[in-house]
Amino acid sequence: MFLALDNLMAARYQMALSLGFHIVLSCFGVAFPALIYVLHRRGIRHDDADALVLAKKWAKVAAVLFAVGAVSGTILSFEMGLLWPGLMSTYGDVIGLPFALEGIAFFVEAIFIGIYLYGWDRLSPRVHLNTLIPIMISGAFGTFCIISVNAWMNAPAGFDLDANGEVINVRPLEAMFNSAVLGMSVHMFVATYMVTGFLVASVYAVGMLKGRRDRRHRLGFTVAFAFAGVAAVIQPFVGHLTGQRLAVEQPSKIAAIELATETETRAPLTIGGILIDGEVRYGVSIPVLGSLVVTDSLNGEVPGFDQIPPDERPPANVVHLAFQTMVGAGTLMAAIAVWFWWRRRRADDPFGTWMLRATVLAGGLSVVALEAGWVTTEVGRQPWIVYRVMLVEDAVTANTGIWISLAVIVVVYTSMAYLAARVIRGMARRWRESDDVDIATPYGPSESLPVAAQEATSGPG
Repeated sequence: MFLALDNLMAARYQMALSLGFHIVLSCFGVAFPALIYVLHRRGIRHDDADALVLAKKWAKVAAVLFAVGAVSGTILSFEMGLLWPGLMSTYGDVIGLPFALEGIAFFVEAIFIGIYLYGWDRLSPRVHLNTLIPIMISGAFGTFCIISVNAWMNAPAGFDLDANGEVINVRPLEAMFNSAVLGMSVHMFVATYMVTGFLVASVYAVGMLKGRRDRRHRLGFTVAFAFAGVAAVIQPFVGHLTGQRLAVEQPSKIAAIELATETETRAPLTIGGILIDGEVRYGVSIPVLGSLVVTDSLNGEVPGFDQIPPDERPPANVVHLAFQTMVGAGTLMAAIAVWFWWRRRRADDPFGTWMLRATVLAGGLSVVALEAGWVTTEVGRQPWIVYRVMLVEDAVTANTGIWISLAVIVVVYTSMAYLAARVIRGMARRWRESDDVDIATPYGPSESLPVAAQEATSGPG
């Protein structure tokens, strides 16, 4: 029993670390190509050399992040089978299709990233610009495929079980397009633009706070912030629509989110607080608002833990605080976005010191909200790995040594993060010192800067 618990906790920690690390990189894989596309398109349409230089710089940074993401994604794919053989051996046929399609999307994305990176002086401007389109499509589709697996774990479909508990009548498309996939995939898609946009904008905000207020810094900030700002404003509405199914399909998760000890209509909304000995303490209760948020009705019924067997309840405090952290961070980011748009219309200089500081804060908040959202999703499903179908403890490996692999993974991810940060910082430093966007990089030969300028003046082709 102790060995099983030991393996279970080690496997959980390892999977949490891998997912938490990879999910930030996956945001850049989905959203960064779109930001680059806007700059590149502006460059060739408006003869804007600064936009083209930024597009080339961002593409090189994207290549580094893609390489690190490829490693962490590969590790994740192995961990699914090595850490959770009970899940994959039983339901591999059910969820195998999206995994296969994600692999195809990954290779398509990698191929066109290579074409884009080496196509600056080899392709016509229009063709070169359009190579970003399959990168954007494959990145978004690959993420959709992975989200569909997670959605299936929260809303299993596409199979039947016989009298012996064996999987029969597998329907892969039904499993892939389950009842949770649309809301979760849209929610994640918007989050990728919020995270990528605010992190990129925060980098330029730091530079501007240090006195680098040239046109490239203002352009890079504005393009990245525009994507992030739109995403931050619409994300609360997307999240609300996504959560509408929880009251019916995952009452245990909604009970944990709301700290609802009892099922009730006209339920209050609890802000803050923790559950101690079955009683909510230290929270602020707003009457009726809980029912309105959960069910869109003042008289709606919010499920509580009295409907959930004790051994099927998720850790309520973790889920509740993670959800409220996500909502709080998201609200602050939306407020910062609205503030910037107001400044652009009313202020002589929208890039004020406090605005730039707020953007740096938003960069950190975006990652906090992302991670807190996934804690809500994953911990809120506990103790199930497939909701009401398979327990986590029944899926975990029986092999020993998981703590050792966890230690190895910590070292690997720490090393990758350090090396990636060092490479990107080194590239940025050399760009500042030489103003040469085509200096040598770890993944390609150097070229001459006039190529970008020549492409900028050659028109769309």
